[in-house]
Amino acid sequence: MSRHIRRRSPLQIKLTIVGAGILAAAAAVTAVTVASAGEVAHGHDAVKQAEAGADHAVFVQGNELKGNTIHVFKRAQDGTLSAAGSYATGGKGGDQVDAPTDSLASQGSLVYDDRSGLLLAVNAGSNTVTSFRVKGQKLTDRQVVSSGGDFPASIAVSGRVAYVMNAGGAGSVEGFRLRAGGLAPLSDTHRSLGLDNEKVPLFSSSPGQVAFTPGGRELVVTTKSANTVEVFPVARDGRPARRAVVNDSAGAVPFAITFDKAGRMLVAEAKDSTVSTYKVRADGTLKTVQKSLPNGQDTLCWLERAGDFFYGGNTGNSTVTGYRTDRHGKLALTNDVGVATPPSAKSQGVIDLAVTKDQKFLYVQNATSGTVDGFRIGRDGSLTKVGTTAGLPPFAESGMEGIAAV
Repeated sequence: MSRHIRRRSPLQIKLTIVGAGILAAAAAVTAVTVASAGEVAHGHDAVKQAEAGADHAVFVQGNELKGNTIHVFKRAQDGTLSAAGSYATGGKGGDQVDAPTDSLASQGSLVYDDRSGLLLAVNAGSNTVTSFRVKGQKLTDRQVVSSGGDFPASIAVSGRVAYVMNAGGAGSVEGFRLRAGGLAPLSDTHRSLGLDNEKVPLFSSSPGQVAFTPGGRELVVTTKSANTVEVFPVARDGRPARRAVVNDSAGAVPFAITFDKAGRMLVAEAKDSTVSTYKVRADGTLKTVQKSLPNGQDTLCWLERAGDFFYGGNTGNSTVTGYRTDRHGKLALTNDVGVATPPSAKSQGVIDLAVTKDQKFLYVQNATSGTVDGFRIGRDGSLTKVGTTAGLPPFAESGMEGIAAV
């Protein structure tokens, strides 16, 4: 893959140096997030749901350049993983320009939707998205569709609608309907993000994630180098507003998005390893609830929720930070040093994370080691390692990125 010569910002230089240090030391479719609690399937939907669905499984996206693969693992009651097969997506993995540890530089590139029983994966190197029907730990009925743009990197789902975020070129979001057979394009949903990237973007200037608010009435995108959090109000037919409401980020380099139980939005900010909390208003504007809580670590990019706790992946020093919220939504670290679990020699290059549906286990991808660590989540938010799974594609020319757990 050709590399573009650019003048780099201080952040780009910092992240590239961090990535090099770690390495030396050791179409259109969108992926789906778990359906909102309380949704009930009816009629044919109930039958389809009974016929499909993941069970005690962890899915890892290999993101191989010559042919993207989903690696499937069976999860035992104690959280340990055993290989249960691998499945070609029918597309190619991708590698962003100058990415230090993570080829897709995004969160939400592999998503399991509990309601439909579909697993959605981006094929960044071929501008497509793949859907599989999941039966236990088996993947069937593969469908590949165009992503509607360049370098798809993140997927979000709400109800029967999915959106894919294309990170290359001007950047865009593109909508789809979730059907029994997979994804079907939703007309008049292509929305530009107005960026100025090459078709294969520079990792620090690509958008970080697309996500629906819990009610599905807003679609949110983080843009790293622009330092904005952009919100598209969504109509009842699933189509977004023509233009996003552009909000300045409270912290520098907004990346990953998640939500607390009350629907407040938390955004991880990579530059200073901080997290800001917002209320998303119906008109697309944001109200800052808590600004830029630092964790004392290096390059926080990924953030996932487990009940009242949140876990963030710090790729710069290969650590995981734990957070907790009180009933007022105030965020605090679970310990003073900001490290929920210490790194190990087999756990270098922490990137994406996934929490099981029962919120008992956390799984962490280690890009440069080619491993996945499993942790039991304690009642106090502490993490106890249950095992390390090796043999996955490590970061080199490209590497694995994207993980989902059930």
